[in-house]
Amino acid sequence: MSQATKRKHVVKEVLGDFVTPTENQQIVKVTGSRGNNLHDVVTAQGETFLVSMPTKFRKNIWIKRGDYVIVDPIEEGEKVKAEISFILYKDHIQYLQKQNLWPEGFMEEQSTQDRMKKRLEKDEETPEKDEEEDVSDSEDDDSDLFVNTNRCNYQYSDCEEDEDDSEEDGDGDKEQRTENGS
Repeated sequence: MSQATKRKHVVKEVLGDFVTPTENQQIVKVTGSRGNNLHDVVTAQGETFLVSMPTKFRKNIWIKRGDYVIVDPIEEGEKVKAEISFILYKDHIQYLQKQNLWPEGFMEEQSTQDRMKKRLEKDEETPEKDEEEDVSDSEDDDSDLFVNTNRCNYQYSDCEEDEDDSEEDGDGDKEQRTENGS
């Protein structure tokens, strides 16, 4: 089977199938990646251990911190105690919650994440209305431009000295260089 065909079947399996964990499988949350296809996970009870990603998922499916997976335990493992058998996405999580198979320890996290998302959505809606009104003011303001802090910031200013000094020197306007606005 070619690599493209294999990838197509793996992605179809992960996105299409709604799997429920068996009695020896458990749902865990990914807390970080150790590299070399090893991931730190935490259970709903708070136990932390390493899991490995099987070869069928490698370079086909990516997981990140905060994702949920179903794992199969490995008996002979000391550090790596399980292997990922299924990756859960939003639709899978909702399905498991409707079936009452979602762990209670993760229910609290889901409700706080939902509240935070709703707050962010509300906050995003109100500034959009204000931005439409203040479009002309923001066009003239340069405060939102990127400032490169790795370079010295020279500000040039034209200053007029007393008329007596300017008549003696013969220069009406002098350009004075200051570093970092001082």
